[in-house]
Amino acid sequence: MLLKSQLALLAALAYSVRADQDIYVDNALSSGWENWSWGSTIDFAATDVAQGSSSISVVSTAYSALSLYDESVFGTAGFAGLKFDILGDNPDVSFYISSTTDNSQSPSIPISSVASYVNTSAWTTILLDFSALPPSGAPLANDTWNRINFQGGGNGASYHLDNIQLLTSIVVIPEIISAEPLASNTIAVTTVGAVNISSLAVTLNAKPVPVTSQSTFSPADTPSKTIWYLTLAQALVPGSLVISSEDVSFNYTLPAVSYGSITTGNSVPISPLIYGVNFPTSASYIKDLGVTISRWGGNAVTAYNPFLGVTNAGNDWYFENRVSDDGQADDWSGWVQGASSQAMITIPALDWVSKDSTSYSYPASIYPDQQSFDPYNSDAGDGLFPNGSYITPVPSQTRAYTPWNTTMAKTWLAGMANPPQIVTIDNEIEIASNTHQDMHPSPMGYDEELARVVNFSTIAKSALPSVKVAAPSTCAWWYYWTSSIGYTDNTAHNNIDFLPWFLAKMKAAETTAGNRLLDYLDIHYYYAPDTSANDAAAKALRLRMTRSLWDPSYIDESWIGTDTPQNHQPNANAVWLIPRMKALIAQNYPGTKLSISEWSSTADTDITGGLVAADVLGIFGREGVDSATYWATPDEEGPIGLAYWLYRGYGTYFPANSVQVNMADRNESILGVYAGADSSGKTITVVIVNKDVNPTGLYLANLPTGKYFMRHFGGQAGVAKWQTTITLTTNQYIVVPAYTSVFLQQQ
Repeated sequence: MLLKSQLALLAALAYSVRADQDIYVDNALSSGWENWSWGSTIDFAATDVAQGSSSISVVSTAYSALSLYDESVFGTAGFAGLKFDILGDNPDVSFYISSTTDNSQSPSIPISSVASYVNTSAWTTILLDFSALPPSGAPLANDTWNRINFQGGGNGASYHLDNIQLLTSIVVIPEIISAEPLASNTIAVTTVGAVNISSLAVTLNAKPVPVTSQSTFSPADTPSKTIWYLTLAQALVPGSLVISSEDVSFNYTLPAVSYGSITTGNSVPISPLIYGVNFPTSASYIKDLGVTISRWGGNAVTAYNPFLGVTNAGNDWYFENRVSDDGQADDWSGWVQGASSQAMITIPALDWVSKDSTSYSYPASIYPDQQSFDPYNSDAGDGLFPNGSYITPVPSQTRAYTPWNTTMAKTWLAGMANPPQIVTIDNEIEIASNTHQDMHPSPMGYDEELARVVNFSTIAKSALPSVKVAAPSTCAWWYYWTSSIGYTDNTAHNNIDFLPWFLAKMKAAETTAGNRLLDYLDIHYYYAPDTSANDAAAKALRLRMTRSLWDPSYIDESWIGTDTPQNHQPNANAVWLIPRMKALIAQNYPGTKLSISEWSSTADTDITGGLVAADVLGIFGREGVDSATYWATPDEEGPIGLAYWLYRGYGTYFPANSVQVNMADRNESILGVYAGADSSGKTITVVIVNKDVNPTGLYLANLPTGKYFMRHFGGQAGVAKWQTTITLTTNQYIVVPAYTSVFLQQQ
């Protein structure tokens, strides 16, 4: 076996490795491996930089990838991990393994999560242990793996790879990964392997502090790591904290106290439907994360044909028909409800749906001059000329589609064995002339969108009398206020912005119909600031931009905050999303609820994305959102999944009532504190989201001392489902490590 020092994975662990199979060493892929890359310029014999005679040069456009396919399934049997060398200027690249046999995929692993600094002056060796994939430490599932993918981010990526090898063995040397202060008198020590921590010593302000007891915990889905909870003989206080042994030392400056209070007498109910996701993967996923509502939505459902179980990808993937990824909507609705989640189903509301599972709109045989073609079907084009303009003439819709109307939709809904609790009227149809240019090439205006919502809502209420309707599922800030036609459409409607106009018209439609046709104002919200660099500044921006959900003083750090407002709303350079939407509802259609059926952290695989999600779930509860579903499906063991687990995992829930939290210094750019109480007001739960790069110390008046069930993720302990039961000895100084979310529930 070849002994090497591995610096890039899990805090500089050392490994013993022996290469079993070369995938690439010099000049070409090894026999049996094929290049299945897309959107990338690949040179397998690059000589500008190399270890040996050559390396692989990769230049990927946005979300494109170097993809290597194994003609014979390599799976996981006999292989312990994968090693490769990478060189580049901190390229935005994520790695995942997939199977073309069953279309399964491993979690996506950002290279930045396993190597803190990749540069152009020296090769960095990355080792991925299949028994403990970063960042969570979860094992790679047994599957028919046959494809290795290096995918660029939203701005693409340029880098070199060399010496790609599958390994037969990896030996982990026992090590203490981290030791952090937590709560009132706890040290959390994270380890891998069989570590003896008896030599660890704790000093606080230069005075030794004895450890009075200890316990351990290893999450079932990330068993490679263990956390030790050491109870100190005294409470933590501001000052210098050192946790050390002969081999390692961890040093902290505990900050001055931040003062706050909890007032249980001032409470508001939390809607249970704010803890939703799009397309959960299984019943166990729903139960593990406590998912309360599951949405069947997205661009592809616009062309979903419920009678055939087929759909079309639109401009997401070459306007190709395919079998619906999640089966039939009715069956899907049945199993998600069987797992105790409500179902939200999207009703197609244009004039066409897919006619089969194989057709596509822009064949090269008819349109040879296109910007790109499907790398797996060279005849299917993207519908764009090389200069980026739309292909003309518009293709015949019958090439890929069959007609659709309200009568057909009513037949489908009325025949459902598992009707949903909520339906949405299509998905982002205000931009159908872009996402589905082949079936609806003309820009959609106010009147057409309203008519489609009214018509399809009417048949939904007729077919399913108890169903609730959510609309218009508008895609983004710009289209909250105008249409794809543009400002001339505003002018034609008395210069009224779209959403207030829509609400007023839906109120009028209720009067005409004799019953409510809109139950939820449904919007999608994606943060506008650019955080794609994912450097320290971008992460700080990502963490503070959650203020756009509620804070009227937060001027959006994007074009929204700097451009001349394109709407007629007050305080137009602040998003102020939830209070703004609630005010529009109160003014134009009282009684309508607020749904946000798509939202995102902007960084699903980064710890800051998980902190954003934990912050947002707290904000949704506090500010009174009625329903929300994350786009798309969070990895259960990744940062976003952990945020849901924090609030709802495994049957332990954040309470149904939000209670008031007052902080003397309300700096919610770096700190979120959310409290809830049971119906009696006597049992308190607190979620603290420390978005700062330093620890925080809180005095939370009215938080009782005593026994608490504690969950946490983030910080140096990493992305894992850590939990224990502690005794909170004081509420006057509660420590939360940097970049950490903590859940404390009174026992």
